[in-house]
Amino acid sequence: MAWLVTGGAGYIGAHIVRAFQADGIDVVVIDDLSSGHAQFVPDGVPFVRGSILDRPLLDRTFAEHTITGVVHVAGFKYAGVSVQRPLHTYEQNVTATVTLLAAMQEAGTDRIVFSSSAAVYGTPHTDLVTEETPKNPESPYGESKLIGEWLLRDQGVATGLAHTSLRYFNVVGSGSPELRDTSPHNLFPLVFDALVEGRTPRINGNDYATPDGTCVRDYIHVADLARSHVAAARRLDAGEPVEAVYNLGSGTGVSVGEIMSTVASVTGIGFEPEIGPRRPGDPDRIVASGELASRDLDWKMRHTLDEMVQSAWTSRQSAAL
Repeated sequence: MAWLVTGGAGYIGAHIVRAFQADGIDVVVIDDLSSGHAQFVPDGVPFVRGSILDRPLLDRTFAEHTITGVVHVAGFKYAGVSVQRPLHTYEQNVTATVTLLAAMQEAGTDRIVFSSSAAVYGTPHTDLVTEETPKNPESPYGESKLIGEWLLRDQGVATGLAHTSLRYFNVVGSGSPELRDTSPHNLFPLVFDALVEGRTPRINGNDYATPDGTCVRDYIHVADLARSHVAAARRLDAGEPVEAVYNLGSGTGVSVGEIMSTVASVTGIGFEPEIGPRRPGDPDRIVASGELASRDLDWKMRHTLDEMVQSAWTSRQSAAL
């Protein structure tokens, strides 16, 4: 009896795999390595290399392993790039999810935890985002994640599929030195790469209506996020009620300026970030309530900002060895 983790060789997926292992739950990984890394999959974990668009491959995977549930993390995750590549984004995030759900139905696997995103909200006009905040995605990526939630909802009505969707905010840090965020678009990798290469990190705007003038965002540690996927799977396995969606947020948030100061302190590399112009559409503050997830999914902020930065920096340094 095992849970299948799609995208389990990626930064977030690999942390989820380890969280399941730590809780004594067997896992199987499927990943096409388009953004993941084979070395992120632990020894002894069955690894199927391929795309979830490949229905015969999915059917073989379900036939060869006793899969009781799926954590669906695989997808094209670059919101900005999705505007230039909408068809690719919908294929990877919508068509692939339809293919996965069809294979699950054929195999009799009736539980799924879906990796959704704060991008479903777009630019919320509220100080604290809750699950009821209006959805207004502003990119094909955000739209594809919202469609994914709808697919689970409708399949649940049609077949009794037990499901929940977790909306991530800004995922950072590392739970294991060998696991790091390799995204070319995320803040921590961009800042660390600049420092390692002798460049000065850059802030986009310092005239926002926030205490230090820089954007406030909701940063959460990847290991905390991974634990909540295990809790969600446990509830689905036990037949316990879950909400259709949960925000994984801190309720407070930190500014980009605070991130930069903490990076300088943790790395020991003193710098004053360059200040560039605002990016069009960037709101002053996006912070989410994690109250529902705290109630049901063992969600809490277990790491300080210093610990988030230190763990990410340690994994970045380990990659250079």
